[in-house]
Amino acid sequence: MAGTTTSDWPDRTGEERGGPLIVTEDERLLDDLLRLCAAAGALPEVAHGLPAREGGWETAPLVIVGDDCAARMRGAERRAGVVLVGRDADDPAVWRLAVGIGAEQVLTLPDGERWLVDRIADAAEGVGEPALTVGVIGGRGGAGASTLACALAVTAARAGRRTVLVDGDPLGGGLDVLMGGEREKGLRWPAFSASRGRVACGALEESLPRLHSLRVLSWDRGAEVAIPPPAMRAVLAAARRRGGVVVVDLPRRADEAVAEALAQVDVGLLVVPAELRAVAAARRVASGVQMVLRDLRVVTRGGPGSREALEADEIARLLKLPLAGELPWEHGLLDDPARGVPPGADVRGPLARFSAAFWERALGGGHGAAGGGAARSGASSGGAPSWGPV
Repeated sequence: MAGTTTSDWPDRTGEERGGPLIVTEDERLLDDLLRLCAAAGALPEVAHGLPAREGGWETAPLVIVGDDCAARMRGAERRAGVVLVGRDADDPAVWRLAVGIGAEQVLTLPDGERWLVDRIADAAEGVGEPALTVGVIGGRGGAGASTLACALAVTAARAGRRTVLVDGDPLGGGLDVLMGGEREKGLRWPAFSASRGRVACGALEESLPRLHSLRVLSWDRGAEVAIPPPAMRAVLAAARRRGGVVVVDLPRRADEAVAEALAQVDVGLLVVPAELRAVAAARRVASGVQMVLRDLRVVTRGGPGSREALEADEIARLLKLPLAGELPWEHGLLDDPARGVPPGADVRGPLARFSAAFWERALGGGHGAAGGGAARSGASSGGAPSWGPV
């Protein structure tokens, strides 16, 4: 018997892809699989053999075959993304059926439910290469880490990249304020504090405020000042699954939530003012961060109207970290948020030039960490940023 049906769930819209193809006549198994599809936010197609509609087997992002129907699927064209759900994983016959249909995975329920929900969600969301994730941390208070994080995000979005800016510092006052968008509608961190497991990446992105062509997950002005570690893990993983870039503004303290964020960061930037006391403070911050994050680099920052007391190369040497770049002081930054102007908005300013050079180095050769060079942004020369050896 062959046939195809779909559930009575609402039709999908936007960028969502089709859900999995389920092939089974076992009503009990079908009920379980439909429940898992609902948990993953996916709309499945159900068939009792090869689907009636042309191309259904070939085009479905994922095919889940019950062991009751596996034998009749032996003649189907081989394809990736086939999962066989059996009653007993120790039964040799199940493995023979899996080989016969070219299944990439054999599992049983309920043991394999969590894995299968994630796999269904990945297929429905069209998940590809994860976002390049950059964490920005201040070497001391007032170093300018939040300002640089915003500038990096604004610059990436201006270049047409899908960008999410995540405020990982509950005591920082809110990145939406720094971006001039505290009145913008959308969810803030407290709405996600109970998040566990998997968060749908599309739903997350659509729920966040959109500021200057990027999505911002910030704090509100309420009393809640903690991100539960599971929430940080789930939300940041969802942001990364959409691809593009994710920029995370992180506090200097290393609690469990920060450790969860650092575990998903590809490259960290430690912002250090060019003064001796800042270097001493940054050394302690770096020691805690490096327990979790392998690729940590230093960005030196000059002060207003004064010449740097320490050279950038000397700061990097003292901290025993690669130099990601030098960032001169940018006049007018303190007044910009009140005017709704985010850091990095001035494409000719030091922040924007530094950020553009950073992304060119980090993404120019494809996905990955930010290479081995340093970004240099001239304060008064007006020249284009360049990359030099560490």
